[in-house]
Amino acid sequence: MYPLTILFCLLFSLLPTSLMAADGGGHAYTDSFIGIICVCIFLISYLFVLGEEYFHLRKSKPVIVAAGLIWLLIGLAFTLQGDKETAAAAFRHNLLEYAELFFFLLAAMSFITTLEERQLFAALRSWLISCKLTLVQIYWATGALAFFLSPIADNLSTALLMGAVVMAVGQQNIKFVTVGCINVVVAANAGGAFSPFGDITTLMVWQKGVIGFGGFFLLFIPAIISWLVPAGLMSFAIEKASPPPEQRNEKRSMKPGALQVLLLFLLTILLTISSHSVLNLPSVLGMMTGLGILKLYGYYLSRFDTNIRDTGHIHNHHIDNLTDLRQMKGDHTDVIRRFDIFKVVERSSWDTLMFFYGVVLSVGGLATLGYLGLLSDLIYSSLGPTLANSLIGILSSLIDNIPVMFAVLTMQPEMSTNQWLLVTLTTGIGGSLLSIGSAAGIALMGQAQGVYTFYTHLKWSWAIGLGYLLSIAAHLWLNGA
Repeated sequence: MYPLTILFCLLFSLLPTSLMAADGGGHAYTDSFIGIICVCIFLISYLFVLGEEYFHLRKSKPVIVAAGLIWLLIGLAFTLQGDKETAAAAFRHNLLEYAELFFFLLAAMSFITTLEERQLFAALRSWLISCKLTLVQIYWATGALAFFLSPIADNLSTALLMGAVVMAVGQQNIKFVTVGCINVVVAANAGGAFSPFGDITTLMVWQKGVIGFGGFFLLFIPAIISWLVPAGLMSFAIEKASPPPEQRNEKRSMKPGALQVLLLFLLTILLTISSHSVLNLPSVLGMMTGLGILKLYGYYLSRFDTNIRDTGHIHNHHIDNLTDLRQMKGDHTDVIRRFDIFKVVERSSWDTLMFFYGVVLSVGGLATLGYLGLLSDLIYSSLGPTLANSLIGILSSLIDNIPVMFAVLTMQPEMSTNQWLLVTLTTGIGGSLLSIGSAAGIALMGQAQGVYTFYTHLKWSWAIGLGYLLSIAAHLWLNGA
């Protein structure tokens, strides 16, 4: 963590003097005291994000405070110049961008959480474990499922699900669990790179209108190469043996309504795509409409579902903070607890959603001061788009890919569609180079604590890096520079 901290602190100190002295957007705030203070505030807040496990401080807290301080200073800077309109208009513009992202993600998370509550993923996991597969077959099955599930579900949930299968099968086989977890992380990140719904970065690119929905599928072959190359190399480290028979006893089945919720999710995606492509309406409209339909179906389930216990990361969600119906009715009838869609929505990752607020507003604030425009000129003009986009992917393994991609989208460098596809690919798969480079890797480090670690992942970074380079080459060859 300390080398990363030092590197991140030096990022802006290494910029040339001309960058700090230029004019941004008609206002010379990049070389002003207020501008430099805003940069320092953002860097300090992000150091706490990088050290989340060390400080035990949720990542959303420092960036929300940083966003508030940055915009207060921006408002002060413009007011001192006699401009009382620009800062407010810029803040509202960034807030609108966040609002669209927030409601889209809230709807998607609600569907995924409901599917987990209905035990769809638990049944899939149970079926995989019960199959009479060898360790090598489990390795390839979990990787393939992670690759093809993450374009629909998010890569974090996919990695946790497949990681649970790897650990349940491997148990005492440390080498298998380690390599299997790395394989799942790489596959989940790669699968999310060729779908607007697979990762936050691809979603932001699609919502920005830079790439059409169908354009992302041009990344399918480069994305699968970025997984297959390291997966094939790591597979030689797995013993050709079968898991112990006792690992095949777990039996789980889906709750009523699981397949109906899955169908509603697919129809919601179809509605979102068609309304955005045909009617040119914001994609969030389709997702929120689907969420409303899910809530209506949740009312139907609540009339007939009497389950009071659940498993997974939303364990016992019906029991939390429920009011005793006997008190409501004033009698001594039995307590009946049913499915409640609002309890499911409560289980969404609110820390992640609030983190996006801090990132979007902080980066948007630095863009308003002119820093991102100057940084865009420095990177893309000096290095060229291909090299710049390739290096940005490597940077996303050290820094979360969300602020990196949002910064690129805010810069809006002049690039062809294929170059926008390239930066979408690299920020999606670049996080696999290190275990801390993606939410999937960080989550699995916690799930397989002591077995899958930063250093065990680092031992295979050379293979992942080879897949990263070959996927870039495949994109440039197939789709053009």
